[in-house]
Amino acid sequence: MHLLTFDWNPTTGIDIIGNFKIHFYSLMWIVAFLVGYRIMKYIFKHENVAEENLDPLFMYTVLATMLGARLGHVIFYQTELIFQDPLSVILPFKFVGGFEFTGFQGLASHGAAIGIIVSMYLYRKKYNYKSLMWILDHIVIPVASGAVFIRMGNFINSEIIGKVTDSNLGVRFVQDYYTKRAIVKETGITDYKEAYAAVTDNPKFAHLLEAIPFRHAAQLYESFSYIFVFAILWFFYKKTNKGEQSGFLFGLFLVLLWTVRFFVEFIKEAQVVGREDWILGLNTGQILSIPFIIIGLYFMFAYKPKTVVK
Repeated sequence: MHLLTFDWNPTTGIDIIGNFKIHFYSLMWIVAFLVGYRIMKYIFKHENVAEENLDPLFMYTVLATMLGARLGHVIFYQTELIFQDPLSVILPFKFVGGFEFTGFQGLASHGAAIGIIVSMYLYRKKYNYKSLMWILDHIVIPVASGAVFIRMGNFINSEIIGKVTDSNLGVRFVQDYYTKRAIVKETGITDYKEAYAAVTDNPKFAHLLEAIPFRHAAQLYESFSYIFVFAILWFFYKKTNKGEQSGFLFGLFLVLLWTVRFFVEFIKEAQVVGREDWILGLNTGQILSIPFIIIGLYFMFAYKPKTVVK
């Protein structure tokens, strides 16, 4: 029995011309960066840091996030892309099997995290106004807020779906179950967008809808959890003196965010076929999360800065 279930079959973007399409997923990334910028601007003002340092910090963060996330996805989840379609590794286009603008798809959060940490080190080398740890302690707050929007974007795209469920919570992801080619063939409707719409709107194709299993909306579970991660970080920053402990907020972020990721992975479909129980029954996302959690605990409870930069 499914009391709180629904079918998910949305328009995923705005068609511009030809194969060029602005994906809502890409727009969610833009929202994430803009909200993050406003949060960091507030932090700079609150900490009496010159605002002239904010714009370069924003640029470093954006470039590092996108590059790190893309390379992380290819390295951790889709290594074959390096040989099959190498230009698509760093460009938002698909070249093999027909040229297509795909937007920023195939992005890994573990890679983004590594990219941001490396970029903050490079940023600190050039802009010497605070310690590296001060920057990391504060940049994680807007990063946590950004994670909320990114997972919403994944839900819009019907990607990173959850496992099949017979619980009262479930979503039928129409566009994940049927490829564009498959839905055109099944419905006999040549326009794939009209074909997708017919599955949920036309009783004639009810059998196609019934064939789709209900799944956990893992993306939404994760997105909602990250709201709490952001709220906890904000609380410790604003309401306690822990925000002044070097490394604490950075460590807390790593522990909270990657713990959420670790447990949500239990109800996600594995992103790499064959790695459902890659090591010790854990999948790729869980294995990659464990080192971040351990590092986070270190910075929360054991890290002692050699020098203090105010």
